[in-house]
Amino acid sequence: MQPSAPHSNQVVAALAARQHGVVGRRQLLAIGLTPAMVDGRVARGWLIPLHRGVYAVGHRHLRREGHLLAAVLAVGPGTVLSHRSAAALHGIRPSTRPAVDVATPRQGRRGRPGIDVHVTTVLGRGDVTVVDGVPVTTVARTLVDLASVVPADHLAKALDTAERLRILDLRSLRAALRRTRGRRGGGHAALAAALAEHVALGTTLTRSELEARFGRLVRDHALPQPRTNVHVEGIEVDALWPEQRLVVELDGWRYHRTERAFERDRERSNLLVVAGYRVARFTHDDLVRRSDRTAQIIGDLLDTPPAVVEEEPRFERPGDAQTSRAHSHVR
Repeated sequence: MQPSAPHSNQVVAALAARQHGVVGRRQLLAIGLTPAMVDGRVARGWLIPLHRGVYAVGHRHLRREGHLLAAVLAVGPGTVLSHRSAAALHGIRPSTRPAVDVATPRQGRRGRPGIDVHVTTVLGRGDVTVVDGVPVTTVARTLVDLASVVPADHLAKALDTAERLRILDLRSLRAALRRTRGRRGGGHAALAAALAEHVALGTTLTRSELEARFGRLVRDHALPQPRTNVHVEGIEVDALWPEQRLVVELDGWRYHRTERAFERDRERSNLLVVAGYRVARFTHDDLVRRSDRTAQIIGDLLDTPPAVVEEEPRFERPGDAQTSRAHSHVR
């Protein structure tokens, strides 16, 4: 029994609501519409073709995610957003390209207007995730794919951004490299070179492990509990004691060994100092091998009041009724 028109419209609308306003012809047939019912809604303008077999429901005013998902649906089951488009969705590299990159295991698939299709024989569950309702390659797999289509400096910047966003998982990245080794146009050499400059694989504690170790140090030495992972002057810091205006940053080797990371860390510290905060930086060895000394340093800093900002006395020149501007200094 075919669904009535009002009921089928409600079902289609509900599907579109879950998919950023787009639906695929295969999906419409699967929920009970006939080809004639689909074609009738297209003719009346209720379904608006975006790609062959993919429609916007009711209007063309789609968000970015709607256009991305439409490209994925157009190529067929098993297809996911990939390469430059995936990097943009993950937020690790912007893209203004009008074409959407997708990857599919379906052999013989060709590109179509507005879609660049990358056929792959390796696209397992470990390579795929969902972001904002759009099937997409994971950050690790995206970086592997990105290495084959962008210049080396763009790839290095994408790695930096993934690290800054704390979504760079080196174990997953190495696993993705192993899974795709030997494929044509894999970009493995470019990614290996970027990694060699960027990070040392698996040499020390992860960021979460460093933070956990720091938390134990604070508890074991009965230090006041700080606020963690908070923003100060627009900068996310690892630990903050606001009353003492003390910031502690944890420098893991794998995240801070490169020249770019070194420069960024110093710039962050300088901005915080200018804003009136004291900044102490500690490494893996400070937390593991010199924990007592590190706790003593933090305790001493907490016991020392922050610098006080005072106004200098106001002075007037003889015959000048206008008071000079007060200056402030840090004592």
